[in-house]
Formats: sequence, structure tokens, C-alpha cells
Amino acid sequence: MVKITQHSELYPETTETKFSDVLMYFSESLLGIDDEEEILWDLAKNCISKLGFVDCVVYLLDEAKNAMIQKAAYGPKNPKDFEIYEPVERPLGSGIVGHVAESGIAELINDTSKDERYRMDDEFRLSEVCVPIIIDGEVIGIIDCEHPDKDFFSEHHLQMLLTISSICAIKIKGVRTQKKYAEQQEHALDIQRQLVDLKLKALSSQMNPHFVFNALNAIQYFITSENKKSALEYLSVFSKLIRFYLKHLEKDTVNLKDEIDMLNWYLKLQKLRYNDKFDFKIDYNTTEAIIPSFVIQTLFENIIEHAIFNQLEQQELEIQFQVSNTHVEMNVIYRHEPTNSETLYTPEYRERIMQWQDQIRLLNQVKEYTIEKEITFIKNKDYHGGNIIIKLPNVA
Repeated sequence: MVKITQHSELYPETTETKFSDVLMYFSESLLGIDDEEEILWDLAKNCISKLGFVDCVVYLLDEAKNAMIQKAAYGPKNPKDFEIYEPVERPLGSGIVGHVAESGIAELINDTSKDERYRMDDEFRLSEVCVPIIIDGEVIGIIDCEHPDKDFFSEHHLQMLLTISSICAIKIKGVRTQKKYAEQQEHALDIQRQLVDLKLKALSSQMNPHFVFNALNAIQYFITSENKKSALEYLSVFSKLIRFYLKHLEKDTVNLKDEIDMLNWYLKLQKLRYNDKFDFKIDYNTTEAIIPSFVIQTLFENIIEHAIFNQLEQQELEIQFQVSNTHVEMNVIYRHEPTNSETLYTPEYRERIMQWQDQIRLLNQVKEYTIEKEITFIKNKDYHGGNIIIKLPNVA
């Protein structure tokens, strides 16, 4: 419920009330209001009433309906509290209200019985003054006042209402600007929360218990079998990978050289975990670039897990990086022995793919990275596989 205190004892509701006093009152009363509905009701009940008018309706534009909707009133349309009796809509171009809303030009009608545009609301009245509320050249509302007598409204009344509508427009614009800013801030915070959530999910996926425990079990096996060289090598790789994750957890970008090192460590451990069921090779022309973090490894985890689940034999990965001043293009060529079995995707695989795609979508939306991906499948008598091309921005 809108609460607006009336001060009729300070400003008697007579036509003799000084216009300057009314403007001062209206300007001061709007200072603490930050809601459009309250502004319109303050305009109708507290401001218009002090001008000595008997009827006034304030409309607001509904862009979806392309019509003016009654939002606040003073007089018969407002029998009690802050309610409008049977509110009506005025389509743009229909009636005097709709015409003024379309033209943006205020009108003073001394005898409505001679104006074919007049549309009766609750009862017929012979005088009408209709003033647009304009923001940035667009009509967003209408102040429409009527009186049962002919020639009631004067040019002075028209000028008063034009000034009042200008004050109202300034206040409404301020409220809308503040609301838009608040919505943008909330949207930005929501996007940031989603990015953090996706990054944590990516880290959780890369550091999932199966991966960690299997890597540690493999290292333990080398130790117990007295293969100390392999144990130390893989323990060193595992520790480097862990340090990399912790170091880059809060960073949005990563040096390409560090990312390639990380990818090399990760694939070594995965190869150990799956008993050399795949081979890989990484080629690059240079490592002088900066790219978004936590994007590449998630892709490779999906490729490897998919291959292992489908028991693909002789899986080979060739990873090529081409760096330019603006982009880093990663081309992943993967091949395996031909198989007659249908490709299977587990629910977990689909979920990880969706998370990865969500991460790219959010990065493109928030950071304007324009990350692009292209997937080509290859299937012939010699091998099955495909190409995955990821185009990342070089944000150096």
C-alpha cells in the first residue's frame, strides 16, 4: 500500500492557491519517493487537488499493449484509498488521451461535446486538459484533467500542468535510471557468481577423487615395486599440477606457456592412470600469449573419459597451438581404431559438456571473449576420430 501524507491545512484546495507554492510542495514531496506508483499518486492526490480541480487521471504507457493505462486518480475515479474505480486503457491514437500520447503535444479542449475524439470514462464532462509526461523525447504518461463546466481550464492551467509534468518526468527518469542500474549490478553479480561456480566445478572435476586417488595409487605402486625413478617423476608431476590449480584458482586468465605445461602434466598423469591406453603430442609455434583459464583441460578430460568409457583402442591425441596477436587457435586431432559399436555418452559426460559450454557462454557474455569452437567427425576404414578447433582470445 502506498502511503502519502496530505497537507491540506498548509495548502487549501482553492483555485487561489499560489502556483509557486504548489510547485514547491510537489518538488519537496517527491524528494523521498523512489517508486513510480507513489510518484503518480502523489501527483494525483496531493498536487492536482491543490489546484482546485475536481477530476484527474494519470496514465502510464504500457509498451506491450501499446496503450495508456490508468494508474492514479483524484476525484470520482478514486473513491477510496489508493485505488482506481474500473481502470481503463486508452490505445495510442484513440481518444484525446491516445491522441496526445501519440503526438506528444498537450491539448486544451473548452467544449468536449464538439470534439469527436472525446471518450467518456465514468461520466460526461465538458472541459478537458491533457498533458503528456515526456522522457528523452518519448511520451511515457499522460495527465488528464476534466471538469463538468465548459471553458473551465485556462492557458494558465495548461502551463501549470506542463511544468508539473516536467517535474514528474525528471523524478520518474531518476527512479528508472536507479532501478536499471540496480538491475545491471545484480545481473553482473549473478553472472560473476555463475562464473565462480563454474570455475569451482571445473576444478572439482579436474581434482575429482578418482583422478587423485588413482594417480596416488599409481605412484604408490612404483614405490612398492621399487621403481623409484618413475615414482619420483610422477610425484613431481602430480605436485606441479596441484600447485598450478591452487595458483590459478582466483585468476581469470593464464599464460599460454603455463597452460601448455599444465596440459602436459595432466595428460601424463591420465596416461599413467589408464595404463598407457592413449598417446599424445603437443606442438606450438610460440607460447607468448594470455588466454582464459580453466577452459582447455575440461575439454581434454571429456575426450579421455569418453574414449576410456567406450573402450577405444590406440587412442592418439595431437594438440596444435597457433598464436596470433589477437587469438590462440587450438586444434585437437584425435584418432582411434575403427569400431562398430555405437558412441555412448554417459549422463556424467553430458553434464560435464553442458558445464563446459555454459562456461564458454558466460565468458563470451561477460568478458566479450568470442570463444569459438568447431567439431568435425572422421570415420573411414583406417581410423575413426575427428578434429576439435577452439579459438581463444589472446588477451595479452
